[in-house]
Amino acid sequence: MGERGGSMSAMGQTLQQAWLRRGMAARLLWPLAQLFGLLAALRRRLYRAGLFASTRMPVPVMVVGNVVAGGAGKTPVVLALLDHLRQRGLRAGVVSRGYGRASSGCREVQPEDEAHAVGDEPLLIRRKAGVPVVVAASRVQAAQALLAAHPATQVIVCDDGLQHLALARDIEICVFDERGTGNGWLLPAGPLRETWPRPADLVLRPQAVAAAIAGFGLRRTLADHAQRADGTRIALASLRGQPCTALAGIASPLAFFAMLREQGLQLHEALSLPDHYDFESTPGPKDGAYSLICTEKDAVKLWRLRPDAWAVPLVLEIAPDFWQQLDVLLDAKLSSGP
Repeated sequence: MGERGGSMSAMGQTLQQAWLRRGMAARLLWPLAQLFGLLAALRRRLYRAGLFASTRMPVPVMVVGNVVAGGAGKTPVVLALLDHLRQRGLRAGVVSRGYGRASSGCREVQPEDEAHAVGDEPLLIRRKAGVPVVVAASRVQAAQALLAAHPATQVIVCDDGLQHLALARDIEICVFDERGTGNGWLLPAGPLRETWPRPADLVLRPQAVAAAIAGFGLRRTLADHAQRADGTRIALASLRGQPCTALAGIASPLAFFAMLREQGLQLHEALSLPDHYDFESTPGPKDGAYSLICTEKDAVKLWRLRPDAWAVPLVLEIAPDFWQQLDVLLDAKLSSGP
């Protein structure tokens, strides 16, 4: 019947809306954005001058990140990259900070781990891609631990970390969603973590912002099936015609709800939750008679409490010339050696 969300998610959505235009709220924060920009530029210069250390790994490092706060769908891109590397016969591993995890230190993610201990996105990557994943507050430490435990690794993929320059990178991939660059201003007056345009080896963006951002085409759709914790699968179309409850604890929950409706699903209730929501106190559906639908990212946490929830995977369609250009860049790094 309607959409609801907690105060944190409502506040976040209000801020995201404010960042789409240069209204009064954004203008009042503009002086702070100038200070943020100066500090960010100074930090980059210190790294370039060698006053801040940047550590290079003996294998190519690909960083997948974004310049817009609030997430832009990086993890599905990481999964697509890992599948591409697997098809090429390359052994890859992933490093991440494990945002939102309760544990500390450096650790390798195992399939049986709980999301609160290692982070929801690293756990999803480990389970879906089946490659080594290491989380640590320091991405350099994570990369070193990954190579020590898995010395046959040929490529390291860093999930997020475009602005974390301590880990030297060989290929940068910047990902955008339908928000583009918002109002074009830096935080906190706008959504940008750094000025755009900025140098990047590869840029992925949806067609909706193609006129404003040069790059390769990216289209996000839902898979044609849904899955439960026990592995049971059903066709997504089989849920049409029956009221469902949908929830999403991701950066853009409204986009997920819109895609469900585009597939003909009738949402009795759509519950927006903060990104990386832990589900420890799950605001369950008002009526348990309705099927519960969530994203794969939510499922790695929600299934422990609601194994009956249907998780709908996200499918990416990436322009073929992106993969061609990626292979050119990667082959040059692989052939050059350490």
